[in-house]
This record gives sequence, structure tokens and C-alpha cells, in this order.
Amino acid sequence: MAKPQIFLFLQPHPSRFGNRLVKHMRQRGVPCMVINLSLGDWICTLGLGAYNYTGKVRDWRVFLERFIDTHGITDIVYYADQRPYHRIARSIGRHRGLNVYAYEFGYFRPDWITVERGGMGVFSHFPDDPALIRTLAAELKSEEPGGYFPYTFRDEAVYEVIYHLVPFFLPFFFPHYRKDRYYNPLLDYLSYLPRLMRSKQNKRIADTEIGTLTETGDRFFVVVMQMQSDYQIRRASPYTHLSEMISEVLQSFAQYAPGDSKLVFKLHPLDNGYENWPGVIARIAAEKGCADRVITIDGGNLQTLYDHCDGVVLINSTAGLPALAGGLCVKVLGTAIYDIPEITFQGELDAFWTTDYRPDPETYAALTKLLKASVQVKGNFFTRSGQEAAIPELARRLIEGDVNSYGAFVDPPPRLHRAKQIGIPITYES
Repeated sequence: MAKPQIFLFLQPHPSRFGNRLVKHMRQRGVPCMVINLSLGDWICTLGLGAYNYTGKVRDWRVFLERFIDTHGITDIVYYADQRPYHRIARSIGRHRGLNVYAYEFGYFRPDWITVERGGMGVFSHFPDDPALIRTLAAELKSEEPGGYFPYTFRDEAVYEVIYHLVPFFLPFFFPHYRKDRYYNPLLDYLSYLPRLMRSKQNKRIADTEIGTLTETGDRFFVVVMQMQSDYQIRRASPYTHLSEMISEVLQSFAQYAPGDSKLVFKLHPLDNGYENWPGVIARIAAEKGCADRVITIDGGNLQTLYDHCDGVVLINSTAGLPALAGGLCVKVLGTAIYDIPEITFQGELDAFWTTDYRPDPETYAALTKLLKASVQVKGNFFTRSGQEAAIPELARRLIEGDVNSYGAFVDPPPRLHRAKQIGIPITYES
């Protein structure tokens, strides 16, 4: 007789999404336990009867193992795979044979949510063999869920600020909580203000730069910047600081790119402005002797750049997917779920600037089809319509074990080999 499912939910997305997901599953008769690790969690889980863990992170493993034994936990669910507490939960789950699920923003923006079994990023079990992906995708139906569920910057910012700032000002409720923020939360949010005040001006400048590039027909490549605070930088790339990536790319561009080409750095739309990337890029470009060929823009339409550029360089941003959809050559410097032979450029960065490589359309179509069927859920975290679309389907997949389905689960995680190759200091137990 199968052991009855009992779910444990850890830190949720900073919104009402996790709260409503638990309530929905309970309404379906599925027992769900919740543990809060911070005051932000407590705010998001009000009304769920959650347990509060106020101990130290070094004691979290022992506490969690006892909790699992006491309550008969069979499945663990959390938002964001690389938080310190979640890494420990994943390790415990792997050793005990429990189902462990991480959910995050979707690989296809803005209205998809990702849910993977066993891990994400470096730890994703999604296959990376193009032949296998084509075979699995060929067995799937072509239809995908309908509807469009966008959200605004305000929707995202309000919950984010509340989740992180309330614990910052009231730390004594969870005194030993280990924050996973790269920056001090107060400085992080305050640093947005100057950038927000300059946003209209920055957009006008960016639109002008993009217009000039597209009108003159100049050859150019795009570097998609990510946020320094992103765990995909800190845990799924070989760089401790984005300035290292900038230096590597500019060095290669200066030496190996065609002399008549330019390089456009596109800042992340949610970057807080704390690092002054335009200044960093300008300084390094001058050191490498290519300052007159480098442009940094803060704003503007990324798709317009894609429509006219020769190729794209990034670490592991989901912005690589629309570039591939447009047939562009994409070079991934970190680890990404779509960094697969026949799709992305697998050669060295120095050879990227002069290659005529393009992604195979059939393999890319198979990749997107399998991703959406196995590890993507239509909807969003913020709006009522987005939640109503996503929660029932996400709950169904969790209850039925229908995550990484259709054969889209490979063990051990196939991207660990790539991580070791490029020098990411990480193991399966990290």
C-alpha cells in the first residue's frame, strides 16, 4: 500500500501565491505542513497554521530531519532552489528518497512558472541530449495552454519590498535567520531610486542608440547583463562578480571580433544601479582598447536589438530563449537549461565572433515543446487571473507526481559536468 502523501512547504514566493497554493491543495484533501524561516515567510503564510523555525542554520538539518520523521513528510516544495535552507532540504530529500520540488519564474516570460523535481540550474534533471529531446517531444501533443497573464513592475515590487524589508527592521522575531540577499535590503531598495528617476531619460537615450544601430546597418553583438544579486550568477556561473564576465567578454571581443563590429551591453531592467555598470564597462573597455566600439544601454527594446544583431552573449539568462527563437547564435558563459548542442554555440568565446553557426530550428522547437509540457506551468505569481491559471495545474502536477514528466528527468543532473568544466565550485550535495 502506497504511503499517503504529506507535503511540506518551505519559503514561498514573496506574494500570496504560495498561501493560495497550500489552501488549494488542502481543499483537495492533501495534507500540507508549512515551516516559516523568516518574518517575510510568516507574512506570506498567514492563516496556514505554519510552524516557525527560529534556530540557527547550522541546526536546520537536524530540525528538518526530525520534522520529516514526526510528520511523515513525503514531498518538499519551496520557491528558489539555491537558498541556504533549501539546499539542505534538497540534500535530505535526495538521501531519503523524498520528492523535492523547486518552483521559480518561468523560462518563458512573462506568464509561465517553472517547477522542477530535484533541482534547477546546475541541478536541473531536464535532459541535455538533443536526440533524446527530439524523441521525447515527438510523442507530445502540439497544443499548449492558452491565455496571457502579464504583470506590472509594481505587482512585483510591492511584495518583494515587504518580504525583505519587514524582517530587516524587525529581526528579533527570527533572530538567527540567515539572509540570502547579496546586498543589504535597505541599500538595495534605496539604490533603485536614482535609477527610477532617470528611467525615462535612460530609455530615450537607449532608443536613440538602438535607432542609430539599426538605421546605419552597423554589425553588432549583444551582451545581456544579469543582476549581481541573482543566484544564477552566484551559484550557476564561474563568476563571483559580473565585472569578471565583462572583462572576459571585452578581452575576447577586442582581440577576435571583426574590426567593424560593435558590442552592446544591455542592462537588466530590474538592476538596482548600485554597481554603476556603465562606468565599469567603460573603464574595462578602455583598458582593453575597444572603448570606441562598446555601447551600454539602460532601457530600450531587447527584441529590436535581437532583430538586427549578429549574436548574443550571456551567462544563463532566460533572455537567451527569444534570441534562439529568432535564429540567433547564442554563447552561454555559465550553465543554462537551454545550453544544448545543436541549439547554442558550443565553441570557445574567441571563436564566437566570427562563426556562422545558427541554432537548429527542429531541435529548438522540440526543446520548447518538452519544456512547456514537463517543467512549465502557465500563469504568474502576482495577479488573480495568473494565479487562478497556475495554481490548479501546479497542484495537480505535485499531487500526481507529474513534474519532469514525459521522460524529462535524467539522473544525475546532466549539467553538473558542464559546471565542473567551467570551474563552478559546486557538487550535487551543495
